[in-house]
Amino acid sequence: MNIKPLADRVLVKPAAAEEKTVSGIIIPDSAKEKPLKGEVIAIGNGTKDEEMVLKAGDTVLYGKYAGTELELEGEKYIIMRQNDVLAII
Repeated sequence: MNIKPLADRVLVKPAAAEEKTVSGIIIPDSAKEKPLKGEVIAIGNGTKDEEMVLKAGDTVLYGKYAGTELELEGEKYIIMRQNDVLAII
């Protein structure tokens, strides 16, 4: 992994979206609900006002519209501020 988040940012790999069928109807990808949990892949060093509480490997819950989505080597990631993380599971 060549991405190193800066300051209080974290790189999260979202959990896979659950595939559900309703009485034989397959829900398309565009209608699937985005996962709100994922695994922390990398963290920044924090800031002088806020130290990093998260560490790589933590499973976290985050807000629905948190962060910026990016794709690297075919994998989807979200980079967000530590403040956007709601809880550690």
